[in-house]
Amino acid sequence: MIRRRTLLTAAGGTLLGSALATGTARADATVAVNPGTSYGTWEGWGTSLAWWANVFGARDDFADLFFTTKSVSYNGTSLPGLGLNIARYNLGACSGNSVGGTTMTASPNIPAYKQIEGFWQDWNNEDPASSAWDWTADAHQRAMLLKATARGATTELFANSPMWWMCVNHNPSGASDGGNNLQSWNYRQHASHLAAVALRAKNDWGVNFATVDAFNEPSSSWWTATGTQEGCHLDATVQSAVLPYLRSELDKRGLTATRISASDETSYDLARTTWGSFSSSTKALVNRVNVHGYQGADGRRDLLYSDVVTSSGKALWNSETGDKDGTGFTMASNLLYDFRWLHPTAWVYWQVMDPSAGWAMIAYDANTLQPTTVQTKHYVMAQFSRHIRPGMRILDTGVSNAAAAYDASARRLVIVALNTSASAQTLTFDLSRFTTVTGGSGGLVPRWNTVTTGGDTYRAYSDTRLSGKSVAVPFAAKAVQTLQIDGVTL
Repeated sequence: MIRRRTLLTAAGGTLLGSALATGTARADATVAVNPGTSYGTWEGWGTSLAWWANVFGARDDFADLFFTTKSVSYNGTSLPGLGLNIARYNLGACSGNSVGGTTMTASPNIPAYKQIEGFWQDWNNEDPASSAWDWTADAHQRAMLLKATARGATTELFANSPMWWMCVNHNPSGASDGGNNLQSWNYRQHASHLAAVALRAKNDWGVNFATVDAFNEPSSSWWTATGTQEGCHLDATVQSAVLPYLRSELDKRGLTATRISASDETSYDLARTTWGSFSSSTKALVNRVNVHGYQGADGRRDLLYSDVVTSSGKALWNSETGDKDGTGFTMASNLLYDFRWLHPTAWVYWQVMDPSAGWAMIAYDANTLQPTTVQTKHYVMAQFSRHIRPGMRILDTGVSNAAAAYDASARRLVIVALNTSASAQTLTFDLSRFTTVTGGSGGLVPRWNTVTTGGDTYRAYSDTRLSGKSVAVPFAAKAVQTLQIDGVTL
């Protein structure tokens, strides 16, 4: 996708740019955590499977590395498992069969590992038990889906494009002009394909998809016949037409508890536009709004939160994001902006493994499809995902360079903070609004440190203690640190 190459900038993003910077520490500063304001219960961290799982779906070590908090050996190095608990399964749009002499038209620029096989391969028969459906397809990605589920992950089913034969030009990378590419007579069929796979997963795979999303960046215009991956433009009118079919197709299969998410637009501002265009009846079909984070530090996250959560009472996820900075600094910055302004209850990285080293946690060679280097980004992700865990309450910090989460049962407060400046600084965390703050033995505050410019990679320290109801921590330039403060009551 275009998003693999660069982050988007929205007109009007500068309006929030100054607001975001207001809470960013650039010298020694104090951060006051406010237990009186919270933004919901954290649901978790995740990744989309898609391409990397299509390559490495048989690897148990990668399943452990990404979907558990175990220490995992990789090329002689012990890596911290990320503890991701959300896996997004990409329903493919490709197949190599012929239907009445008609075959898929593939973009000349899409590599084989990005061509994900779909299951409904012949439009002549909608019965999933017929030979028109190939349930042996997409074996590798399905294998990783099962491994993730076995390790406790919740799951979402999504489609980058409808099946190739549902597309106007039979090309699952997009229309020649980037316009709508789902045939109007296949609106229901696209929904039927998704629902049939959800039912098959439940009955035969032991995978109960919590949510289904029929779209992926549907309003974006870069989905063209010469694209590098599957994709399909579906404007808001088409989305509004497909969503009732999706609810109906799920319901008639008995999947009434399976929720619908939408629309996975590429940016915060575009998500607002699409959501605002939906009628009240269309909005009622959507249980959760998914948005992608490719607008980076730009875009009105705060207004999207207001429109979706405050005004509409819907759940909100950042369901996909990524960037080309392998140090993890950009990822941490944008993630903390999300905590400050978007307030999602889950956060999903696009591809934990990618041929582009900057995009990856662990890179792999696009030609040999062999894994290569671990990026610092992996350790930065561990700072967040290993410590802010599902079920914790997200608390207000008032700044865009620190996030706080509280585990009531463990009486534990977790703070993850980033030094955004190019020089060292000390951050003091003011916990005076909490009723009790004792820390560990002798006021100990364990901490973990990752320096994005080189040095510590998720190194644990036991050298920091409370001073009353505050704790001061030195940060190297562009370092991310996690603090674990026990003995805390609201």
